[in-house]
Amino acid sequence: MTPSVDVLNSLSFAGATLSPLFLQDPRTGSAGALFEALSLLNADEATAEWPLADKTEAQEGLDLIVAGLKASRATEADGAFCAEDKLVDEYRRLFIGPAQKPAPPWGSVYTDREQVIFGESTLRLRSWMRQHGIARLADDRMPDDHIGLMLSLLATLTEERPELVEEYLSEHLLPWAPHYLGLLEVCAEHPFYKGLALLTKATLKGAQDELSLVVIEPRFYR
Repeated sequence: MTPSVDVLNSLSFAGATLSPLFLQDPRTGSAGALFEALSLLNADEATAEWPLADKTEAQEGLDLIVAGLKASRATEADGAFCAEDKLVDEYRRLFIGPAQKPAPPWGSVYTDREQVIFGESTLRLRSWMRQHGIARLADDRMPDDHIGLMLSLLATLTEERPELVEEYLSEHLLPWAPHYLGLLEVCAEHPFYKGLALLTKATLKGAQDELSLVVIEPRFYR
């Protein structure tokens, strides 16, 4: 079943907005304009406009996101955005390494008995993408079940393959993403990434409720 146009638009916006925040270094990545725009948000106004998520949870997430970026504006005399060291260090701790990541951003780390990347769920997602002629968003070195890539793919599907959105959500993203995002919220030591986890989790929960999706939760090994 294909979701309504309104729901597709909401998913497209949410996926496209959230995905770079998991994928891009706030200082050296390609999402600098997005980080700057978020730092200028009025959290109350943004909450009223944010789609799908419970408003109380969206407010909490957006408050943390805006507060977490405030210090990055204060570093410049003219108030321009320049990612502070604490924000950059936290991104690299959570998503890059070299130390062990407290909440790895790949689905198979949680659903595979061996807790490895490129695990069974990754291969199952790749097979599903090949079956439907969906182009990969990264090269072979990047597992396809990275939370940022999967949110980006969600946005792409809403535009190009809307009839696959519900299957993608219920079988590939929603089974593990809320578990991961809950762990990220706990492990994050910077308010920006704590808020990002909360807002993303609330948005996906809202999508599941809006579409009345039945999601079978797998066994988690982490």
